[in-house]
Amino acid sequence: MLARIDLRGQTPTTSELRHVLPRGGTDVDSVIPTVAPVVHAVRERGASAALDYGEKFDGVVPQSVRVPKAQFDAALDTLDPSVIEALTESIRRVRAFHSTQIPKNHDVELAPGGCVSERWVPVERVGLYVPGGKAVYPSSVIMNVVPAQEAGVQSLVVASPPQDNGWPHPTILAACSLLGVDEVWAVGGAQAVALLAYGDAAEDLEPVDMITGPGNIFVTAAKRLVRGVVGIDSEAGPTEIAIVADETADAVEVAYDLISQAEHDPMAASVLITTSEDLAEAVEKEVSERYRVTLNAERVREALEGEQSGVVLVDDMQTAIAAANAYAAEHLEIHTDKAEEIATQITNAGAIFIGRYSPVPLGDYSAGSNHVLPTSGSARHSSGLSTHTFLKSIHVVNYTKEALKDISQTVITLADAEHLPAHGEAIAARFNVESERD
Repeated sequence: MLARIDLRGQTPTTSELRHVLPRGGTDVDSVIPTVAPVVHAVRERGASAALDYGEKFDGVVPQSVRVPKAQFDAALDTLDPSVIEALTESIRRVRAFHSTQIPKNHDVELAPGGCVSERWVPVERVGLYVPGGKAVYPSSVIMNVVPAQEAGVQSLVVASPPQDNGWPHPTILAACSLLGVDEVWAVGGAQAVALLAYGDAAEDLEPVDMITGPGNIFVTAAKRLVRGVVGIDSEAGPTEIAIVADETADAVEVAYDLISQAEHDPMAASVLITTSEDLAEAVEKEVSERYRVTLNAERVREALEGEQSGVVLVDDMQTAIAAANAYAAEHLEIHTDKAEEIATQITNAGAIFIGRYSPVPLGDYSAGSNHVLPTSGSARHSSGLSTHTFLKSIHVVNYTKEALKDISQTVITLADAEHLPAHGEAIAARFNVESERD
């Protein structure tokens, strides 16, 4: 099922690795012509347009965009107690980790009387998108809401597609209830992103300042189109797992981990990078046998046979590490001897999972880390969702007269060098005016 790329006998450069490693990806530009009219219509007509497109695309029209509190209560009351317990424990762990991420304000005195401070303040209002469709994602509610709350965001709204009953999935609503979220909009897709960005004053739907959360290619395209009107976390592509493994790895466990991410989406990527041909063959055999009995077997098959998935054979662990860094996986598992040592050499990954007892599904739900992570190689320059996502830094400059005078000639010199003399004159004027007054 899995294509094989044999790099043995080679020492490929980063450029070469980026060209030969499996990569599917999505062409967001290709759907912009479809999504742009949706965004424009919602900007002009608000909730009415969003509901029209929801009916067109999904065949569902909720009674209202804003979900009534009674629906939250009913969802929580009818949820299996074991699921409530699992959600509660996952919330506890995710909150415990994200609460430690808040940076501290600090002051730096650069000269007597010259101080620059950095203050961290939360984004005022955020929109958190939780997808529907192929699966139900209460875990995405947790991963978006908890860091926003820990950052101190005072106003947040969750948007999630309505199901056949006209409201978001009851497990989504129950997760919101457990987290204390009281504003949920029953709208999905590109129209949800547009409505979050522009709001609708007539319907008392306030726009947000930032939109986060994963979604399909249409959601991603909409986020691209409203970026600048609002902030966004990232343009998320299909999920990915890469596994670096040697001869010590367990083929059954590796196979299951590849399958587990493939069941998300037919475009999901599952990549094994290994120094062992025996392991590669064993994993391929286990994958072929075991995927058939999963609930989402057809989806798994399509993902594993796609160009985005495969087995990469290399001569040694240093080449495996280089390949992993060039690939920059959303999720990277390490199944090797001295796995912790190998992990320290990984510089590009959304999240790293060390050893056989730290599989990616743990991170998807209950490890405490966040599962909204950079995809499509963007882990080379971007981070996953965190408390930091919902904070912004403000620099505060506070100089006395003496401190400004002490540095004034430096500023004037640089202003003249850049042919912006008014900058320098703005400095000089303070002392000239004060001198005349004296």
